Parts: sequence; C-alpha cells; structure tokens
Amino acid sequence: MDSTKLTTEMENLKNKLRATWMAGDFGQIAKAYAIGAREFVERLELSIGTRVLDAACGTGNLSFPAARIGASVTGIDIAPNLIRQAEEANETEKLDAEFDIGDVEAMPYNDDSFDVVMTMFGAMFAPRPDVTAAELMRVCRPEGLVAMANWTPEGFIGQMFKTTGKHVPPPVGMPSPILWGTEDAVRERFAGAAKIETTKRTLWFTFPFGTDDTVEFFRMYYGPTQKAFAALEKDAQAALRKDLEELWAAANKATDGTTKVESEYLEVRVTTI
Repeated sequence: MDSTKLTTEMENLKNKLRATWMAGDFGQIAKAYAIGAREFVERLELSIGTRVLDAACGTGNLSFPAARIGASVTGIDIAPNLIRQAEEANETEKLDAEFDIGDVEAMPYNDDSFDVVMTMFGAMFAPRPDVTAAELMRVCRPEGLVAMANWTPEGFIGQMFKTTGKHVPPPVGMPSPILWGTEDAVRERFAGAAKIETTKRTLWFTFPFGTDDTVEFFRMYYGPTQKAFAALEKDAQAALRKDLEELWAAANKATDGTTKVESEYLEVRVTTI
C-alpha cells in the first residue's frame, strides 16, 4: 500500500488521532517517566555525532537526553503543540537538535538518513503498524538500529487502556497499539530485518499526590484519557473514573499518600539490513 495515498476514512482517522494527542498537555505526562526515558537512551550507548531520529517524539523525552550526550538529533511528531514545546525547550538548552511536524508513516527524510531511529510510546500509536515499521527502517542506514519502547498488554498502561476500552470503544480502522508490546507482532512487522531483540523492562510513574488525584491528572493532561471522558455522559464518566481509581489504587506501591506505579514495556532493538 502506498503510504502517501490515504482513503478518506484513513485521513479522518489520522485527523482524529492528531486531535487526541493535541488534547490536554502531554508534556506534563512525559515528565512523569523522564527518568525511564533517560535510561532508555543511555542503553543505546550513543556517540558524539551519531545521527538520531526520535520518531513520534512528543515534547522530546528521548531527544534531549540523546542531544546532551552529543548526538545530532531530529525529532518528528504529528502534534504541532508538542513540537512547539520541544522547540521552546531547545531554545533554552541550545543543543544539536531540531524538530519537525510530520507523520511517522510518511516521514520527509531520505532513505538511510539516520544511524539510530528511536521511539518511546510514540510510533506504536500510528494507525498502520506495517507502514510504520517499514518507514522506521527506511530512514535508518544499513546496519543501523531501530529502537522502540512499547507498552505491553499485561503492563499497567496496557491495563489502563483495557479499562478505558470497556467504557469507550477504541478507534475503528486500526489494530490495538498494545500489540506493539508483544514479541510476535514485532517480529512479524519487522520481518526481513537483520536482527531483532526484545527485552521486557519497567519504569515508574511517580506523582506527589494520591491515586484519585492521579486519575484526575491523566484526565486533564493525557489526550486519550481526556477524549475518553469527553465521549461519555456524566454517569458514564463517573463509572470510568471509579474503575481507573481502583486500577491505580491496586497498583500503587507508595504508602505515604503519594503515587508510585510500575509499568512494563517491551524494549525492541532492530538491526537493519
């Protein structure tokens, strides 16, 4: 399928997804796992001058740790407001980083443009996973690295999506993003790569307030959660809130009135041909 030719249905879906990620303020959510993002980048062992693409970069959770190491970083995301935040932060730090508005399924870069292509909880939400996988590999040089961090179905965020899905049907026309957190799907989508490695890892969401307030925090700032609440009537919103509050409370490891929840993700490393 030519990724540059979209059906009306796919164009509508992409517009809906863009609006979802522009809702709220994902930059606030990204701060909650900034330590995990930095650790993900550190494991890539980047060198000074390494050409790095942060695909579906959001506000630059991966971009800035990579640029501080000395890599030459480009970030791309479908949501203009998130790119604007990344650009504003880069104006302050003045790192070797630049940011573009664009679609990870049709990126404006030449073949073999980057040594490393990385994405954390970003490209997994593009609607056509096969197109996404092909595009990530296309812009990566031969024997380069494509590195992904994808929420698993069993992990906490996977369970949060499952809980929300009981109240609000997921978008029609795309596979579940959480399939990216399964080894079988990853190997199928990157079939033909020189090497594929997967490792299950975890990171922590920590907030200085309780789990009920954490649910409200996500309702305010996390686009998918905000959109889910907005799609429901008042009574149905209360039911969704109750289920999410119970989920966060059951997973909370903090005992001092704050929130500390561990969530599993699949770290994927693909060596290109």
